[in-house]
Amino acid sequence: MEKATMDGAVFPPPASLLPHSGQMVLLDRVLSADDDNLCAEVGIHAGSMLCGADGVGAWVGIEYMAQAIAAHAGWHALRRGEPVKVGFLLGSRKYEAACASFAPGSVLRVHVHRALQGENGLAAFECRIDAAGSAPPAGAITLATATVTVFQPKNVNEFLKDGSAV
Repeated sequence: MEKATMDGAVFPPPASLLPHSGQMVLLDRVLSADDDNLCAEVGIHAGSMLCGADGVGAWVGIEYMAQAIAAHAGWHALRRGEPVKVGFLLGSRKYEAACASFAPGSVLRVHVHRALQGENGLAAFECRIDAAGSAPPAGAITLATATVTVFQPKNVNEFLKDGSAV
């Protein structure tokens, strides 16, 4: 089932955009997307597998960012009529969090911007997590930032078999 966003655009549920399933889908919904950007929403639920007494550790923010990047790739694939493919999180540069954890009951906005894209499937995204309800740019409460590098080979099975990106 597709969900409507605040601006009227319609996006499929994250589970159809990600190469994940079940509890491993951490994004609740996609709010907006275009050629180089995606914004997703994540609710911090007290009963979720990653939530402890203090909430979800801020270090999980890197996975929220990675899933938003994967949703961006999945959204593009579906628009082209292609299947959603597996990609690889290669690493992050300077992940910084302004808090130790994301509190139960809070809602996060995960913003990803594709800054670089190579023909070989290598890409870099500038990412940030804001508290929902804070208005960018001046009023945004930014909780975490990072530059995330990802790789999506043309043929995942061949890449896994012999390490070739071709």
